[in-house]
This record gives sequence, C-alpha cells and structure tokens, in this order.
Amino acid sequence: MEWSDLVYTWAVVCPLVFLGGLVDAVAGGGGLVSLPAYLLAGLPAHIASGTNKCSSTFGAVLSTARFLKRGDIHLPSALAGAVGGLIGSWAGARLNLVVPERALYYLLLAVVPVMAVFLLLKRDFGGENGSSQFSLPQLIAMSVGIGLVIGAYDGFFGPGAGTFLILAYTGLCKFDLLTASGNTKAANLGSNFAALVAFALAGKVVWAVGLPAALCSIAGNYVGSSMALKGGAKVIRPMFFVVLALLVARLVYNLVV
Repeated sequence: MEWSDLVYTWAVVCPLVFLGGLVDAVAGGGGLVSLPAYLLAGLPAHIASGTNKCSSTFGAVLSTARFLKRGDIHLPSALAGAVGGLIGSWAGARLNLVVPERALYYLLLAVVPVMAVFLLLKRDFGGENGSSQFSLPQLIAMSVGIGLVIGAYDGFFGPGAGTFLILAYTGLCKFDLLTASGNTKAANLGSNFAALVAFALAGKVVWAVGLPAALCSIAGNYVGSSMALKGGAKVIRPMFFVVLALLVARLVYNLVV
C-alpha cells in the first residue's frame, strides 16, 4: 500500500474506530461503526473484517482489564464465557462457509424489534444483580452456553454481538448491567481473538492499518468504559437503542445491496 493510500486509510478509519471502541465499551456493537469504516476506506470485505478484528481485539483487552480492576465483573463466569466465545467464534466462522448469510439477516430483522420493545417495556432491566439465585456451577454453565452461541454468531456474522452478550448475561444470569458489561468484554475478547487468528493465518489482516487503528480502539474503549463505570445503567441502557438501530440499518443494507 502506497504512503498516500495509507494516510487516506488512516484518516477515514481511525476516527470511526475510536467511536466504535467507545460504543463497544458502553453497550457492545462497536463493529457496527468500525467495520463500515474499513469498507469506506476501500479495503476488500474479508480484509476489512480481518483488520477490524485486529483493532477490536486490542480494544477489548483494555476494556476487560478496566472492568476487572474495578471488580465490576464476575470472574468465574467471565472466564467461562471467554472460553465459550473462543470456541463458538471458530465454529461460527466455519459455519459461514456452508450456511447462507441472508437466512441469518431475516432472522435478526425479526428478533431485533422484539428486543427493542422488551427494553422499552422493562425499564428496570439490569438494574439489580439477581445472580445470587444461581449456584456458581449454574452461572458457569450458562456463561459457557452464552459464549458458544453468541461467539458462533460473532464468527459467522459479527455486528451487535456485544449487545447480545449483555442482554444474555442480564436476562439469563440476572447480572446487573454493569457486571454484564464486564463479563461481555471477556467473552468478546475470546471471540475476537479466535477470529483474529483465523483471519491472520489466512493473510487477511493489513497490520499497517490494523495496529494504528488498534490504538484508536484502545482510546475509544478507555473513554467508553469510563462512561459505563461511572454512569452504570443510566449510560448503558440508552446506548442499546442506538446500537439496535444501527444493527437494523446494517441488516437492511446487506439485504438490499
């Protein structure tokens, strides 16, 4: 890649990756912002996906570390979710080779509005931590399942995976939104790492773009995780609707184009 092309790519990608990192740290779904940035800069689809995983993986490392340092994470279930996410992401990438993506787009278009209505009606969603009703083995088992299923989705398609993880951790494990966000970072880290290795081995990562973008992702995740840790559910909950709207727009675009 020529220097002029590289500078142009940085100018397009880096600000949007920062924004994507911020969104991802608060409510998940940062890929809905960052992945189109790589496509907008002119990178081919598979290379855009691989390079995006490079930046998002480094951002997830920082965000996970900050939640861990503050103690706003349930470590045993978070580790279980990370393992599930790593395995599920690999399986999802393999599944992508045999299942038509359009079938998943139609399914998600039906599911996302239901999620939005649920969030509107249940205003106390994720307000309190009710995970104590479950034993530790139960939480670990549910977390592995969450990581496997949503990790598979992340490897197969990707956008909005972080949002689905938060909703699963609050809805199934009964964690409050802040703890669910912390666990989500760990599961997402495992999923992103598995996908990054797969893309890197296939030669689909432009490191000259991905590494500078990773710095921007780290900065965005730092700002976003600060917002989430300070504001809790008041910051996280409204961001859900922004991410869901972006996801619907992305799905419609993929079906039309």
